[in-house]
Amino acid sequence: MLIAAAAGLIAACSPSAPAANVPAEEGAQSGLAEVPLTVHSRNGDHRFTVEVAARADEQERGLMFRRSLAADRGMIFPYDPPQDVGFWMKNTLIPLDMLFIRANGQIARIATAKPLDLSSVPAGEPVAAVLELRGGRAAELGIEPGDRVDWPH
Repeated sequence: MLIAAAAGLIAACSPSAPAANVPAEEGAQSGLAEVPLTVHSRNGDHRFTVEVAARADEQERGLMFRRSLAADRGMIFPYDPPQDVGFWMKNTLIPLDMLFIRANGQIARIATAKPLDLSSVPAGEPVAAVLELRGGRAAELGIEPGDRVDWPH
């Protein structure tokens, strides 16, 4: 349990897109469940297909070793119960936006992380999930803290 808690505190963020999105990349995780996800913002709804990193080992691997991530793809890291987590970019080759999501589905914080940066990016409060998108995508779409995220969970 202590190991799982420690893994949740510093989860590795790395690029990993499903086989349909990107050819298999050496070391990249594949085979995760995929679900539809919608971000409801002031300027409309933004739809994505996201991989679900539900287990501690999946969360540790995250999007590592991915060389690209399509504009409509991402990965979600659910936490039950909500936790104050921190992410880093070990072995993550692409920039990622991290959307920290409260239990009510509201985005608490958005951060953009640089590839291979080992600095922790903290949630700043307990969150029920973290959504990773291609770096800069949240700004491109006008997604902001306070917007709401829906996905089957």
